[in-house]
Amino acid sequence: MLASVLGLFSQDLAVDLGTSNTRVQLRTSPLVADEPTVVAVHTDRAGRRRITAFGSEARPMLGRTPDDLSAIQPIRAGRVVDFEVTEALLLHLVRRIHGRSAWIRPRMVVAVPHHASDMEVRAVRDSCESAGAREVRLVPRPIAAGLGAGLPIHEPSGTLVVDVGGGATEVSILSLSGVVASAVVPGGGEGMDEAIVSMLEEDRSLLVGRPSAERLKIELGTAAFPETDRTATVKGRCRVAGIPRSELISARDVHRALRPHVDAIAEAVRRVVDAAPPEIGADIVDQGVVLTGGGAKLRDLDRALRERTGLPVVCAEAPEHAVITGVWRVLEDPDLYRAAS
Repeated sequence: MLASVLGLFSQDLAVDLGTSNTRVQLRTSPLVADEPTVVAVHTDRAGRRRITAFGSEARPMLGRTPDDLSAIQPIRAGRVVDFEVTEALLLHLVRRIHGRSAWIRPRMVVAVPHHASDMEVRAVRDSCESAGAREVRLVPRPIAAGLGAGLPIHEPSGTLVVDVGGGATEVSILSLSGVVASAVVPGGGEGMDEAIVSMLEEDRSLLVGRPSAERLKIELGTAAFPETDRTATVKGRCRVAGIPRSELISARDVHRALRPHVDAIAEAVRRVVDAAPPEIGADIVDQGVVLTGGGAKLRDLDRALRERTGLPVVCAEAPEHAVITGVWRVLEDPDLYRAAS
């Protein structure tokens, strides 16, 4: 009884469980948590696991841990792959926001992939409830992204959202607060990082980790062919000699590695438009495509998609926060998405 009464005074939370970052926003305040979705876990000889670090403290450990320590990413493409670690991460964020009281039981509104299976949706719900939520409502990520980008998703006209997340890209046409047609491109931002890792191994016989590849993507990455061939140095291990060495990498090298991912997104856009009713397809031609998600910040992605699809393409303001902003809007006004449950 006391727990339920105290729960009424806790602040409700909007949650974006992303592959790369988990974002949490209080109902009554701006974004309060934006942490890498990484948890460091120590495993003793008996197989018992103990959490040692979360978020920004755990992320530098990726690719650098000894045998008894793991840097785990418990969310992959928006799906819970490690229930126990996801629960621990959510509990950590809830208590950081609300204090360490075990009585705090907020409501949570959480974004989930549109194509998530019933089992995957249940895993998200169970993780939130185990972390202390007294009520969990779920909103499809495309709906949240459209709301966060300020699109008129409630009107009887089609809007196309390309949400370039860390683990996957969701291409969705929205109309009347629903998803009319959609497609998923595996990989997302982290898939782009892996493509750079593979390019360096195949072309330069250089083995690097994903954090180094991500740095190259941020510094040199471009979806369109680079007009100036900028360069950056990356360090790794020689695949042949087995010793450390560095290589000078050009923007054109990185572009070549990323081009298949950009082509796949453009093909998904064409496929989704073809699958939509003709009238909605006409709306897309008029209104164009809106890019959301952290991966939308890839340099010239809008221009590359315009060239490949013939559609107008724009990037949302602060695209990495579009989903959490949309979830927060549903938290503020549930009527925005009545199907949330």
